[in-house]
Amino acid sequence: MHGYHGVHDLLPHRFLSMNASIPASGAARSAPHAAAKARFWDRVARRYAAAAISDLPGYERSVERTRALLTPGDAVLELGCGTGSTALRLASACGPYLATDISPRMIEIAGQRLAASPQPQLRFAVDDADVAQPALDGPFNVVLAFNILHLLDDLDAAVARCARVLRPGGLLISKTPCLREMNPLIPHLALPLMRALRLAPPVQSLAEADITAACRRQGLEVLTVERHASRGRDVRPFVVARKRIAAGQAGAAAQACQTPKPAERKSIAMSISRSWASR
Repeated sequence: MHGYHGVHDLLPHRFLSMNASIPASGAARSAPHAAAKARFWDRVARRYAAAAISDLPGYERSVERTRALLTPGDAVLELGCGTGSTALRLASACGPYLATDISPRMIEIAGQRLAASPQPQLRFAVDDADVAQPALDGPFNVVLAFNILHLLDDLDAAVARCARVLRPGGLLISKTPCLREMNPLIPHLALPLMRALRLAPPVQSLAEADITAACRRQGLEVLTVERHASRGRDVRPFVVARKRIAAGQAGAAAQACQTPKPAERKSIAMSISRSWASR
């Protein structure tokens, strides 16, 4: 999970510059496409790691909400972990934690941070979140997708991958900048101009409804949607969705997961939602 910095408050943290050869959202995947994305994030990794979070209270709120949904036995997968700041914050609240990013340089920096503050349950690995990797099939109790879904090629395919690696009753927790909720000049004028100048990557123009609908299409039950910004208009919904437990799976799921039962999960999520609404 990452913050937003200066002009990049308009767009995700990961908008620093981009090779325009990367195909538009939804285009066919290719090795050169993935390699171009990895090279970009490798180039900006150090600047990315050093950038300050513009809304630190909002970031802290998201971290604490996520921590409240984790339990000590949870196996966690994080997609698009960047240089590992959030993984290092959350890993102590769960079981084995695998944090991934497409950029080897980002993962290298994350590894350096982990070496400075060892956490035996945390592991970093290079992985392209647009491509299903059998080695990362899990299953996991929780999948985290912070500030990444809008940067992937296909929202439904990304959510489907998350749902596939989740255990029954497991949670997908995401936080996503939604361009369609911003000033219309941003997605319709500023973003195309930035792309023409090779200053921004392809990005999906999403709204909260797109994310929740994609979750439901992939068999996930949306438990809660929250907004955590401490100032200004919040266009980054924090969405918690749960993989449904099919008939006959409840017993096996309970044995496989050291996590709260689905009803308890929902109670936790609703409690958090009510707490946030009362602020």
